[in-house]
Amino acid sequence: MTERLTLTTERVDDIPLLLAQLERMGLQPLLDEHFATHGNWVGLSLGWVSVLWLTHILSEADHRLNHVKPWAVQRLHTLQECTGQPVHPLDVSDDRLAGVLEALNDDTRWSAFEGALNQHALRVYDLQPACVRLDSTTANGYWSVTEDGLFQFGHSKDHRPDLPQVKIMMSALDPLGLPVATDVVPGQRADDPLYVPAITRVRESLGRCGLLYVGDCKMAALDTRANIHAGGDYYLCPLSETQLPPALLADYLTPVWAGEQALRLIHRPQPAGPPELIAEGFERLEPVTAEIAGKPHRWLERRLLIRSVQLAQAAERGLRARLANAQAAVTALNERRRGQRRCPDPRALREAVDAILDRYRVQGLLHVRYKERFWERPRRRYGDRDATVRLEWDGQVTVSLDQEAVAMAVRQLGWRVYVTTQPPEQLSLQEAVLAYRSEYLVERAMGRLKGRPLSLTPMYLERDDHATGLIRLLSIGLRVLTLLEFGVRQRLAMAKTTLDGLYVGNPKRATARPTAERLLEAFQGLTLTILREGRRRRYHLTPLSRVHRRILVLLDFSVAIYTRLSVDSDKPP
Repeated sequence: MTERLTLTTERVDDIPLLLAQLERMGLQPLLDEHFATHGNWVGLSLGWVSVLWLTHILSEADHRLNHVKPWAVQRLHTLQECTGQPVHPLDVSDDRLAGVLEALNDDTRWSAFEGALNQHALRVYDLQPACVRLDSTTANGYWSVTEDGLFQFGHSKDHRPDLPQVKIMMSALDPLGLPVATDVVPGQRADDPLYVPAITRVRESLGRCGLLYVGDCKMAALDTRANIHAGGDYYLCPLSETQLPPALLADYLTPVWAGEQALRLIHRPQPAGPPELIAEGFERLEPVTAEIAGKPHRWLERRLLIRSVQLAQAAERGLRARLANAQAAVTALNERRRGQRRCPDPRALREAVDAILDRYRVQGLLHVRYKERFWERPRRRYGDRDATVRLEWDGQVTVSLDQEAVAMAVRQLGWRVYVTTQPPEQLSLQEAVLAYRSEYLVERAMGRLKGRPLSLTPMYLERDDHATGLIRLLSIGLRVLTLLEFGVRQRLAMAKTTLDGLYVGNPKRATARPTAERLLEAFQGLTLTILREGRRRRYHLTPLSRVHRRILVLLDFSVAIYTRLSVDSDKPP
């Protein structure tokens, strides 16, 4: 009797690599330890379900619940062999995934789990935390707004104030951009009050003090700075005009204009060539006082007055463009054009000129001169109208640059004041400037969270607890990408070499800093073919290329995480 042959295929892609990375992070046992499930929970544990869902999200760039089960059905052998678990499609059904989100919504358990996950990462990857960056972002969607709900209208960082949003506060470890604390709050909340709770969670999670916290001017609120200093940590952030009025900044800069204060040049090292001059500045000490729990708290902070070269040049170009536009607009008031009504009297002309100067923000930078002429114009008798004499007025305005005022305005451009409490021997003026200019690291992490492959937006959820749980799950996915990238870049840096073959269309292009997205993309197209002949199973996996093997070596993973999928079997189905 002839045995029936059945041929099926499974897309393997980057699934074994992702599952190996999640195993190295210890995710499944940590989740099962901190999130107890109901006694009626059957099948794979919550930890394993979360691991499979994260694998789907990172591999497919899709967090929709109803897409996971069909994905698992088409990859059952791959998932079972890589996890060593009896994976069933119902383990990743919509209801089971919703249960994961509801569990992750528990604030107390999440805080404990996040701390344990951070400690595991610090230990496994031998990380020495010294600097934490904080920032917030928003995620909008077409949700219903309720009075006490998570989705609210507020200041949108996506420039969509017409859509309800949720706000995410992220704390990331420098220089990896590794998230260490993720807070989810209603979308209308202001940023300023979010920093102290976030810093408190970082302290509890990492269990360390003496860290440098870096943030934007919203972190520079006096209460936040006092909390950081009182907790034995340091801060670095710029002051806004509200915290440092222009008059006070002018007082700080007076010694510079008088030639009494020397400026130190700040350079940025370049991979090739001489260092680039990026800024100049100086620093001064200022006493600060604030109240903590009703008691005064005093300390000294360094105020770094920095003039950015590029910012000053761009601001000067903008100023001179505004001056030129203002001069042209004022001069146009003298022109007679059809359909254009001229100013009827001297007051109207002056009001028109003042409006132009305000519009272009050049008050006090231009010399404006008026030339006025009055004369009498007789009017003839016409019908019942008697002959009269009418007083006529004509005005001309000329405008020119006030060179001295413009020069004074130009020299004040590009200045910004940063404050820090870290001593100069630990953070020099140049190091402080370079440290703040690396703030893009946390912004890049947020871009990954909202873009591919995590794809937080658009969010296809309506319940608050589900949205919070999903954001927290995706923050774990962000850790996966960050640590994958860190592992490869660290190995390449240690070997002083590069990795090629990642760029489609240019296989010889090499890089020493590959992104996690490109590393995972390199594994796309790997397919497992399964031939069933009675009781026998024969497997064939697309051969791993040189690039695949090189990436696995850099990540310290054995090729067996892939080759074990193609071991033939005589076992019955």
